[in-house]
Amino acid sequence: MAQKGVQLEREILSCSICLDLLKDPVTTPCGHSYCKDCIKGFWDGELIHSCPQCRQSFTPRPALLKNTMLAALVEELKKTGPPSAPADLCYAGATDVACDVCTGRKLRACKSCLVCLASYCDKHLQPHYDAAPLKKHKLVEPSKKLQENICSRHDEVMKLFCRTDQQSICYICSVDEHKGHDTVSAAAERTERQRELEGSRLNIQQRIQDGEKEVKLLQQEVEAVNGSAEKAVEDSEKMFTELIRLMGERSSDVKQQLRSQQKREVSGVRELQEKLQQEISELKRRDAELKLLSHTEDHNHFLLSYPSSLPALSEATHSSSINIRPLRYFEDVTEALSAVRDKLQDVLREEWTHVSSTQVNVLLAPAEPTTRAGFLKYSQEITLDPNTAQTRLLLSECSRKATLVKQHQSYSSHPDRFTDPFQVLSRESLTGRCYWEVEWRGTGVHVAVASKNISRAGRPNECGFGNNDKSWSLECDKNSYSFIYNSIRTPVSGPQSSRVGVYLDHRAGVLSFYSVSETMTLLHRVQTTFTQPLHAGLWLHRPYGNTAEFCKLK
Repeated sequence: MAQKGVQLEREILSCSICLDLLKDPVTTPCGHSYCKDCIKGFWDGELIHSCPQCRQSFTPRPALLKNTMLAALVEELKKTGPPSAPADLCYAGATDVACDVCTGRKLRACKSCLVCLASYCDKHLQPHYDAAPLKKHKLVEPSKKLQENICSRHDEVMKLFCRTDQQSICYICSVDEHKGHDTVSAAAERTERQRELEGSRLNIQQRIQDGEKEVKLLQQEVEAVNGSAEKAVEDSEKMFTELIRLMGERSSDVKQQLRSQQKREVSGVRELQEKLQQEISELKRRDAELKLLSHTEDHNHFLLSYPSSLPALSEATHSSSINIRPLRYFEDVTEALSAVRDKLQDVLREEWTHVSSTQVNVLLAPAEPTTRAGFLKYSQEITLDPNTAQTRLLLSECSRKATLVKQHQSYSSHPDRFTDPFQVLSRESLTGRCYWEVEWRGTGVHVAVASKNISRAGRPNECGFGNNDKSWSLECDKNSYSFIYNSIRTPVSGPQSSRVGVYLDHRAGVLSFYSVSETMTLLHRVQTTFTQPLHAGLWLHRPYGNTAEFCKLK
């Protein structure tokens, strides 16, 4: 019984983060206690500071004060000596990773080895710390997914990554069916993708901060609308008191109009507030997923999970759609009523029309950027989908660049692949507001956007970008530009440049193409209605050697 009591005390006085006795215990505002270093490490780098146990959030980050009573209890417990843990606590349960070396009832693994592809308990892991050859092995947290590192064809460890086919491979694969492909070590590819992931996290965190600022801005807008409406109601009541003999029956109508308009405007702002709050919650969830993925030490598990972990981010609700103006909302109504009071006998009917038609516009439609810096706020990272690439297109630069080559590439068969035009679509689905740039070299290229359901098989005059109602294309060559949609070609004038910028506002139905050099020049603008998500596309001209690349925008 005494031992159980001591064990219970250890559980109560243990940190829920490191699972050890509290060291320098501190208490959060919600009443939970942790090691000072544990909770500081848990909060460092996070935008929202919350309790790991009850998830209560604190803004700003709270100061941590030492819990002297818990510190004294921990010291007293240490003097009794640590009790020996029951043996069954070390055995692997249904959800634990078991030691691969143990016989009989297996113990819980404390580490997995990416070289041995096995998991070890403390006892059987010791050789990895003692033997010189084993010290070089890569140890990670226990994992049940070690077999994902084994090539199913050659039963070898997959230490390489094929950028051409976007998959992990073993050494034999690299000299067999992947011979001649763009291959790198899994660690090198992980490093590259890790940089992209961190960039995505920074983008998400920035959008969270921007969203929170604009939520506050919208709250100010609500207060301004309410305050202005209240004053307008007060002023209108005073004037109607003076005109009570002639305008008594009109007073209730005006008050109802003001209240209805106030409710409508506040409702619109509240609705946008809720959308922003939902977007912030989704961004936080996405950031938490990316953070968890970024911390995995198994390169291949990271690479297998990576493509599905980074879908294109939807367009932010906020952007430049909010426009706070001076506190003037219902003053026009007040002024109109003043005029009615002064000229009641002569112009009652005419001025009443003006009063009834007065409107308030709180939120303005978003404007298209006017500078390159403005466009870069909506920059979208674009990569090419090898499953759509025509077989004479060689993809490189982490699938951002396409080169027209003579030799057919050994892509696997896929229903999304273009069969005739030298075309390729982006992996990313484009919605909301986004901007990207294409750098091209050679005789010419089509810079396009297209619906995913564009036909893949057929002649260029059928499924080529611009030759149907599923795609919009700007054809660029050394001497001219042409815009093509539904097989209708429109000559476009503008300065020649090897870089083309594309701006898409999917919701507003705007698609614009720009010549980008030292300045940006609008080449062509489309105003339509997009009913489906779009994908960026490239269609390269002959001769072989022509290239087009989606630029990395900072």
